Amino acid sequence: MNKLIIISALILITVIPAFAQKDAAAKAILNKVSEKYRTYDAIKTDFTFTLENPQAGIKETQSGTLVARSKSNKFKVTLYSPGASDKPDVAQEIICDGRTQWTYLKKDKEVQVNNANNSGEGLNPAQVFTIYEHGYKYIYNGENKIGGKTYQEIDLTPEDIKKQFFKVRLEIDKAKKQIYSALVFDKNGNRYTYTLKSFVPNVPAPDNIFMFDTKAHKGVEVVDLR
Repeated sequence: MNKLIIISALILITVIPAFAQKDAAAKAILNKVSEKYRTYDAIKTDFTFTLENPQAGIKETQSGTLVARSKSNKFKVTLYSPGASDKPDVAQEIICDGRTQWTYLKKDKEVQVNNANNSGEGLNPAQVFTIYEHGYKYIYNGENKIGGKTYQEIDLTPEDIKKQFFKVRLEIDKAKKQIYSALVFDKNGNRYTYTLKSFVPNVPAPDNIFMFDTKAHKGVEVVDLR
């Protein structure tokens, strides 16, 4: 996993008929999630990210932290090296100030610079709580019990058949009206699971944390891909 998976994919050849229309129950639940999220200026979450491919015998897990301002498309994702530690070792950072995106690969001593994607074609971490609003069909699957809590399960499918994934399954905390996990299915048989371990609203998030500081990273090669 040498970069954060920014979700894109291809729809299934055969689509479940229920996806032909947007599910009213699913929309009501998702509206409550996004309405609550939009009241926050900035949020911080700790999460785990798991890549699985049963056919290839792959299962890898990393932990990470996300700080985001959805209204301005600013975010900072930090992924840590696998393994337990009191002070996790940073493996990678993806930082966006709404105009420029930096992908810092610590092991390679390199930072890649790109223009931020504001087209809405992809999915960036700042938009994960509101992705359903444009370009997706959705259906409510019912409730699940996980660890004594009740979660509402919703499947999203992209309307654009050129995308590289065919489904995103959300588990939403019924009481908190917050996304608990997102399971992404792609055409190559990979499954990506993002599970939120914590959610802190209205955290202090000064603008400078959404920019890569080259002076603080001496010896890092800057690769400008714009």
